[in-house]
Amino acid sequence: MGKFKAASFHASGVYKASEVLAAALHIREDLKTPARMAFAFVSTNYMPHIAEFCETLRVDGHIQDIIGCTTGGRIEGGGEFEGGSGFSIIACQGEFGDPLALDGSNFSSVRQANGWIALANPFAFPIEDWINSYNREASRVSVVGGLASGGNSDETMAFINGTPVDAAAVPVIGRTAIVPALSQGCRPIGEPFTVTRADQNVIYALGGQPAYRALERAFETLSDAEKSNAKGNLFAGLAGSEYIHEFHSGDFLVKNIIGADPDSGAVVIAGIPRIGQTLQYQIRNPSAALEDLARCYEPVRQAKKRAYGALLFSCLGRGKNFFGAANRDASELSEALGGKPIAGCFCNGEIAPIRGLNAIHGYTAAAAVLVEKTP
Repeated sequence: MGKFKAASFHASGVYKASEVLAAALHIREDLKTPARMAFAFVSTNYMPHIAEFCETLRVDGHIQDIIGCTTGGRIEGGGEFEGGSGFSIIACQGEFGDPLALDGSNFSSVRQANGWIALANPFAFPIEDWINSYNREASRVSVVGGLASGGNSDETMAFINGTPVDAAAVPVIGRTAIVPALSQGCRPIGEPFTVTRADQNVIYALGGQPAYRALERAFETLSDAEKSNAKGNLFAGLAGSEYIHEFHSGDFLVKNIIGADPDSGAVVIAGIPRIGQTLQYQIRNPSAALEDLARCYEPVRQAKKRAYGALLFSCLGRGKNFFGAANRDASELSEALGGKPIAGCFCNGEIAPIRGLNAIHGYTAAAAVLVEKTP
């Protein structure tokens, strides 16, 4: 058994100082010794109280630092609390660096970290530019996190120790590491093709044929039930690596299809493909997502003995409305972890590596499992 521990807590309802104090005392009692870092997720009506919220947790919970963000729904343990008011928190022992307020240029010691947890306000911070710059510095060092949700630009924020910031990140260092996991909820359809003609995010030809024609052929491979539910659930998958003989779920960076024109044969996607890159169309549905969950949490099961907690970032487009049942993402992760503490939130976008390259995703569930490195 490792020496590090984590403790999580969830409360529903509007801000109440007594509930926050209860969370602090629970964490303090559960951990026995101080926590180095905590991650907190709050409904937007907590914003006026965020300084007091963090101060109570830090002082009475014996927590050194806290980062967090607003969210349209919280996660704790195996439960998902979609909508409504409240907060969730996980306090962690272990080794973490000082939390950083990101400004788009600070990359000090990224290579020395074992991984990063990042939270960003999507209305205020160019997170995709930061991720791209980060990948140029240290692409093999995993970043996992999410984009704050819950409201408009005035109702969304990230914070460090009660102070609002555009984006916050924490380096995982020393004897603490993260095991990332990503469930995209899609499966490939049709055939993989090489991008042979494209201009920015407009794809004209795949394998020498119109991109629209390739999309039609992929659509024809679906069952009648899948066809009837395909509207809004077809995506383009860009291969994360070309050194694969046979592509499967998890091998692609999945991007929205913004538009398609049968006359020109063009398909417009929310990403920039490279000429020569492999693209395969994808379908998103609950059955594919459940299969993907079983696959993506296999590394978590393998790391369970060394794990002491986890963070989970799930898209607002998942949850009960997508799966038809509550708690699917959280309960699957909790089962894979053997019931160890979990906290997280529903996001406007999720951050996780795929095939070793960190990226922003949509409609996914991204997990960062905290593990104690063996000496």
